[in-house]
Amino acid sequence: MKKLRVNGRRSHSSRLWLERQLNDPYVTRARREGFRARAAYKLIEIDDRHRLLKPGARVVDLGAAPGSWSQVAAQRVGAGQGSGRVLAVDLLAMAPIPGVEFLRLDFLDADAPDVIKSVLGGAADVVLSDMAQNAIGHRKTDHLKIMALAEAAADFAREVLAPGGSFVCKVLQGGTESTLLAALKQGFAAVKHLKPAASRADSAELYLLGTGFRGGTPPRAGT
Repeated sequence: MKKLRVNGRRSHSSRLWLERQLNDPYVTRARREGFRARAAYKLIEIDDRHRLLKPGARVVDLGAAPGSWSQVAAQRVGAGQGSGRVLAVDLLAMAPIPGVEFLRLDFLDADAPDVIKSVLGGAADVVLSDMAQNAIGHRKTDHLKIMALAEAAADFAREVLAPGGSFVCKVLQGGTESTLLAALKQGFAAVKHLKPAASRADSAELYLLGTGFRGGTPPRAGT
């Protein structure tokens, strides 16, 4: 196990994080295989099991920066070869990725769904969201913040998905994720929780997967 040399300019928590990164096999693998973040392997595992990213599919990646999920999506739908299309959306700037179109946009804007469908040339087949609010260290508050973001992503997905489409989003365990799960069950043929191996064992994160979008606008989460 690699140990980080103590530097007085770093806090204890910062040193622990850096040591974990140095010893994380997914971090090492991401560097070796050219992915921008270890999160790529979460989507790879989800797609290996559920076959969401089919060749020719149109994909929207919300909160895409730094871009590892967009990289995986582009490879799998054939965007670099002119087959599918991947649209990465974020408020932050993102370095270009072959086969990925980038839109610097707030997906919460009222006109965002229409803008995105116009750029894509139609409805999306898959909407991805690995977004998370910056944690403040208060478990309940952090949970509520990420769930509000996940619910907003689900509302957005209902606006842009084609019938039969799929939705993946990150949530945190803590109780209120059941509300979103119930809302998704009214709009998708199948909904399930996922915990990819690349999600750290000590992390409360889970992913919700909805497949077989029924179309229309089912009730929003919490209504």
